[in-house]
Amino acid sequence: MYVSYRWLERHVDLTGITPEQLADDLTLSTAEVEGLEAFAPHLADLVVGLVAEHDRHPDADKLSVCKVDVGEAEPLQIVCGAPNVGAGQKVAVATVGTVLPGDFKIKKSKIRGVESRGMICSVQELDLGDEHEGIWVLPESAEVGRPLSAALGIEDWVIEIDNKSLTHRPDLWGHRGIANEVAAIYQRSLAPLDLSLPATGDAAPYPVRVESQACSRYLALPIEGAEAAASPDWLRWLLLAVGQRPIDQIVDLSNFVMLDLGQPNHTFDAKRLDKGSRKGGIVVRDARDGESITTLDGEERKLCSDDLLICAGDEPVALAGIMGGEGSKVGEDTSQLLLEVATFVPTTIRRTSTRVGLRTDSSARFEKHLDPTLPMAAAAHYARLLQELQPEVRFPAPISDAGDWTDPAHSITLRPERVRTALGEAIPDDEIASILERLGFGVEGGVAGAVEGAGKGRGDGAELTVAIPSARATKDIGIEQDLVEEIGRIYRYGNIPEQPMQAEIRPPLRDPRRVMVRKIQDRLAGSARFHEVLSYSFLPDDMLARLGEADVPHVSVINPVDKAESRLRRSVLPSLLEGLENNRRHRADVRLFEIGKGYLPEASNERGEPKELHRVALLWAREPAGRKAAFDDNAFATLHGVVVDLLDTLGLEAPEWSASSSPPAWAHPTRCLAASWKGQLGEAAVFANLEPGLARGLGLDGDLTSDIAAAEISIDHLLEAPAAGSRYRAIPRFPGIKVDVAVEMEAATPAAELVAVIERSGKGQVVETELFDVYAGQQIGAGRKSLAYHVLLQSESKTLTDKDQAKFLTRLEKGLEGIGARLRK
Repeated sequence: MYVSYRWLERHVDLTGITPEQLADDLTLSTAEVEGLEAFAPHLADLVVGLVAEHDRHPDADKLSVCKVDVGEAEPLQIVCGAPNVGAGQKVAVATVGTVLPGDFKIKKSKIRGVESRGMICSVQELDLGDEHEGIWVLPESAEVGRPLSAALGIEDWVIEIDNKSLTHRPDLWGHRGIANEVAAIYQRSLAPLDLSLPATGDAAPYPVRVESQACSRYLALPIEGAEAAASPDWLRWLLLAVGQRPIDQIVDLSNFVMLDLGQPNHTFDAKRLDKGSRKGGIVVRDARDGESITTLDGEERKLCSDDLLICAGDEPVALAGIMGGEGSKVGEDTSQLLLEVATFVPTTIRRTSTRVGLRTDSSARFEKHLDPTLPMAAAAHYARLLQELQPEVRFPAPISDAGDWTDPAHSITLRPERVRTALGEAIPDDEIASILERLGFGVEGGVAGAVEGAGKGRGDGAELTVAIPSARATKDIGIEQDLVEEIGRIYRYGNIPEQPMQAEIRPPLRDPRRVMVRKIQDRLAGSARFHEVLSYSFLPDDMLARLGEADVPHVSVINPVDKAESRLRRSVLPSLLEGLENNRRHRADVRLFEIGKGYLPEASNERGEPKELHRVALLWAREPAGRKAAFDDNAFATLHGVVVDLLDTLGLEAPEWSASSSPPAWAHPTRCLAASWKGQLGEAAVFANLEPGLARGLGLDGDLTSDIAAAEISIDHLLEAPAAGSRYRAIPRFPGIKVDVAVEMEAATPAAELVAVIERSGKGQVVETELFDVYAGQQIGAGRKSLAYHVLLQSESKTLTDKDQAKFLTRLEKGLEGIGARLRK
């Protein structure tokens, strides 16, 4: 937003304050200033000249030769083509060497044989307006030879303020609001401004009907006898300084009031509002789908029911809060006006502006939560300014005021001791009250002069009741902390001495769950060479369908980012399956893990919150091994080893492994193991090959056929699992002997039973068993299998001999009979 220094001077005395200082202080106390530039700096290079002589050009009918006095010893001879130049005029002269807008440099030249040593400028050539039919004739009071900007008193500075700094401050979108801040910063008085409506006639108010909730207030003031005359210079210069092109008094005053008070307004040609179907007064309504309006820029805008229209009767005449319509615009022949000032719902204006691709100075302000009491002040401001410029203007009827609105002004209790504690500075009560009053807040209660801990002064820091004016109450000041910030920024944070922070440093409480998760991450991402995945908790509907869980209860998201991903996962592993095909296309060996949560809606607590399951999921996909590969050269065996290693790394007792009683949807129905510890309910871990049909559904067939194993471990169970005992074990004094045994047994007999028989047969001398071969085939018959183990025998009291080995084998043979197995020889 652009702010004019001279414009601010209309509201507050800036004597002794340079533009640079003002920009710095606004940045420190109010809003970030992005730039500071002189207004039209090229005007300082032009001088006021007096046309002393004016003669026709000897060789051109439309040119004239002028002698122009610019305060130098000799007048300048200048060839001019303007039809309105004449002797005795005061004009704007660009001498040789002057650079005009557009990087146009004035040079000494000959025009049709006559030397010209400068240029008499028009308003358009100086980028001050669109008038181009003649030169700019200056007032008689302009002093010859003086720089143009100084002679006309139009020297100004333009302050550019970052719009993002003002988003929450709609009161600062006008010069009056900025001036109020300046007055508070420098402790100066704000100049009075008469914002009362001038006298109006007793005719019936203009009919207004508000039919949309998107408009909370609409004012309409009829005006008669207005004239679209050229604006006075003071108004033109102020508008030009902030980037507005002057048009005529009617339009320029409308822009001036918006930029002065921050309240947009609009003027209609009243005669055009009462023609044909437009009769019936102003109606504020929602647009209809497919309806259109041609705005002042000549563009036809297609509308929808989310847009808001200002209509004359039923015909749209303005796109509310954004731009007026072409059919009701003010023209040169306009004499009867209808002034509109309103308050609209910000979101409606913002959405329409974005959708139709039209953002204006008006919409930029209506997108903020404007003060609903401001429209009456803006209407009065416009009426009084127009009456000052055109005394013959009349207001035939009282202003119409329609809509359902309330004054947002309210009060907040402020504790001075809270201010001092929050800011870290002993600011007295009277200074706190003074700052608030300078900012326009009302202050009651408390006793001035009190400072916490300062003993008895003029009070003891009693609570203050602060009245928040409507201009600050819409979306700005709502709680006590907001007032603390107001005091801090005006007191100036730089005035608060720096203090070292003092606080007791305590180590954070140990979180066993966090420690457990970190250990799991380190082990899997480290020696196991798995990649960690961080995914969303949403599952797409097609994945649920593949898992056969589309009808299983899931936690549903009310407003999902994607309608096809509206349900939360019940377990973590399905999230790893989503990206498996893509990963497998790029790598022959894919190892993934994720630590996250699943959600069970059927186990919700009394507040309706679903039960959370904290899990670690692992997935290993690789190319299938060849026909001659070792028995344990597969994903099932290797991932099982990773899981066992992980549990050992966590320092937990070895769990009991058995066939899962309820395999998950992703698991192979017959190749699924579950781990559990005694005393715990449920399965602590599930480990299985991926269900073949699911693998094909994921696209893992053909060239991507894979050997896939997966596991899911409950972190809640891990936290409750018994820790493995740790004790010192001395290095054996006597060597051990290794015995290889092959045992034929029923295929359904668990290997754990065989290991138990081997350990019992050793009578405490079996130190280690290692499976090294598995065989099933015709040689041993159907329904049978052969397991081969390396068995390490070792004694703590002697060196074992062949006799000890023979006794072990004899005991083993007898033990195997108990489980229906035999020793192969």
